[in-house]
This record gives sequence, structure tokens and C-alpha cells, in this order.
Amino acid sequence: MTKSFLGLDIGSISTKGVVIDEENNILSSEYIWTKGDPIGAVKRLLPIMEQQMDTENYRVAAVGVTGSARKLIGTITGAAVVKNEITAHAIGTMSLYPEVRTIFEIGGQDSKIILIENGFVVDYAMNTLCAAGTGAFLSSQAERLGVGVEDFGDIALTSEKPTRIAARCTVFAESDLIHKAQIGHTKKDIIAGLCRAVVTNYLNNVGKGKKISPPIVFQGGVSKNVGVIKAFEDAVGSPITVDENSHLIGALGAAILAEKTKVDGDFKFGIAEIDFITRGVECAKCANNCEIICVYRGDELIDSWGNKCEKGAIRK
Repeated sequence: MTKSFLGLDIGSISTKGVVIDEENNILSSEYIWTKGDPIGAVKRLLPIMEQQMDTENYRVAAVGVTGSARKLIGTITGAAVVKNEITAHAIGTMSLYPEVRTIFEIGGQDSKIILIENGFVVDYAMNTLCAAGTGAFLSSQAERLGVGVEDFGDIALTSEKPTRIAARCTVFAESDLIHKAQIGHTKKDIIAGLCRAVVTNYLNNVGKGKKISPPIVFQGGVSKNVGVIKAFEDAVGSPITVDENSHLIGALGAAILAEKTKVDGDFKFGIAEIDFITRGVECAKCANNCEIICVYRGDELIDSWGNKCEKGAIRK
């Protein structure tokens, strides 16, 4: 059977999966909501991906994992490689756009910028502390305005005078939005203003002090919003490239990294039927008072982490 490679990107809002062949062609892909349960999300994701696979001719030889829950999901899938989002997104993007120099990424609850020179990451920054300007921020404002977030971009493009919205903070943005609506700004102008506010917030925080050079590739869930794309192009004065699989680039990068390990295993999608349990243990053996996470497959301990010294080590 021909080898293929599975990449998983498990974020706080969404979970993404990609299976590629040895030429990096996508054989299977899926995007679902994490719903605060990364293990449950992966167990829902895997059967969907298996249905898309030609399992008679392809087998998954190795798994790569990235995202905020990468260590946990790497443990339950027996991943060959577990990498941070910066590396995964850079590898995934360069596989599609070798000349890329700047990567914008805005996800559900965080955002990042990656700068590349001659195929190497030379600088990056992340914003994980504030939701202002992320997908979750746009979704909450869409609900407040009674508009589907998937319609935000098209509506924004109809505006000729975007409303100025203060977006340094979600609370300030919501207050400003309500005020602007009350004094008569139209919904389309407010929506366009929100798209511009996302870009302004991103460039003034994540992109602050960074040398932004084209070609620029924009990815993450928010890259599907044409209003935000237009606002970015206006702000930086350069065209922005958005791939049709822009929401899957992290998972693609994880799959490519799995391929590079040269591991030749036989991953089974059937792990979705296995019970995995996590338990928190508070260690009181020293002043660190570590909270240790233990992962069980049924009754068997398969991994643990969180201890800062050997006194808190929990053995398999």
C-alpha cells in the first residue's frame, strides 16, 4: 500500500485534519469545532477523514500534530512529531508558496505573524492574551448585529464610508459599536469598520515593529472574510494571497513534518473508538505544588506532564 501522512491542528476553537500523499497532495481534509473538548473533537474528526480516504490503496505511515492541544493529542495518536504552530504554519505555507516572506494568521482566539527570509523563519510574534481582532471577536459582533459572520465580508465590501471602531479591546469595541449604531451609522458601515478595526489591531499589536514584505499570505479562519482581506490590502499597500485551504495550513504543515520523520508505521483511524481519559493530580511533594496531567487509555496510564521536578514524576 502507498504511504500517506496525517496532520492534525487542534486549536481552542477549531480542529483541522489533513492527509497527504508523498507528493504533498491532499487526500482527505476536514474542519470541525473543538467545543472545548480536544479529545472528543479528534474522535469526531477521524471517522470523517477515514470516509474520504482510499483506505484500500493508502495507509497512514505517520502522524504530525500541532496547535494548542498538540501534546495531549500527540499522546493519544502516537504522533511521530509534535510541533508548535509557528513551525507548522511556516512549513505548510512554504510548501504552497515557496517565495512567501510574510504570513498573517488570525484564528479563533489568537493571531500570529511569521517573517521568512530565504526559506527560514527569521522572526515571529503571537497574540494569545486578548481576543480582540480574532474570529471569536468577529463572531460575537456579528451576533450582536444580527448578521451571519459568513456574510460579514460581502457586506463590508458594499460600504463606501467604513465607521471608525475602537478595537484595542473587545469591551471597548462593543461599547463603540453600540454608540455608533445609536447615533445613526449604517450596519454595512459598522461591519466594514469592524473589518478595518481587526486589521488595525493586528498591525498595531502582533505586527508592531515588524518588517512586512511581500509576498504576503493570509491564513486562519478569518482569512475567509473578504472584508478583512480588503482592509489588509489597503493598510499594507500590497496584494494578499489567500489559499483555498487557508484554514488547513497548520494541519498541512504537521502532515509534511510527519513525512520528514521517515517513520513508517500503520496508524489506525479506529483509535476514535478507544476511551481516553485525562485526570489532574496536584503534587504537594515540594513548594512548586505542580498540577500534573495524566492521560489514560482505558485504565492504562500512557503519559503525564506538568511536573517541574522529579518528585512529581508519575511513571507509566
